[in-house]
Amino acid sequence: MAVFDDIQQYDEEIACTSMDEAYLMHVQDPILIRGIGNLTVFGLSSRFQSEFPSALVSRVAPEEFEETMARINSVLKKSLPMNAKWLFCGCMCCCCTLGCSLWPVICLSKRTQHSLNKLLDWENNHLYNKIGLHWRLNKQRVDTSSITEYVLLVEFIPKIPIYKPD
Repeated sequence: MAVFDDIQQYDEEIACTSMDEAYLMHVQDPILIRGIGNLTVFGLSSRFQSEFPSALVSRVAPEEFEETMARINSVLKKSLPMNAKWLFCGCMCCCCTLGCSLWPVICLSKRTQHSLNKLLDWENNHLYNKIGLHWRLNKQRVDTSSITEYVLLVEFIPKIPIYKPD
């Protein structure tokens, strides 16, 4: 007498691997947007390039992309000059305070990152997640040195195929 449970289990394993392969085939590499500002404080540049990437053609209108980049750059424009002033003052007093004068700069930098993350979450929830994109701020190592910088990643959300058994 044949054991049908083994055959059914084997078919499910094949179906799962084919779904995983289909899932992996739809994922594209994320788009990397680097900082191009002339001021960088703790890896966060004073502005990001706002040139429309060719990989986003037919996914996002160039105007929507430019508005998002303008919002991001306005947050950076408001906060980074103050961070730079505190960094300068903190470096001047660093020897006298045993490094404690750099804490305000670290806190302001974290606040700026938090503001950017909140803005990107808002943008994702209102527009980009609906069209299969996800923006995030990512810390990344520079290729030629051990310095890290913050970059914007525009990731593609894969469309998961719905498995319908025959």
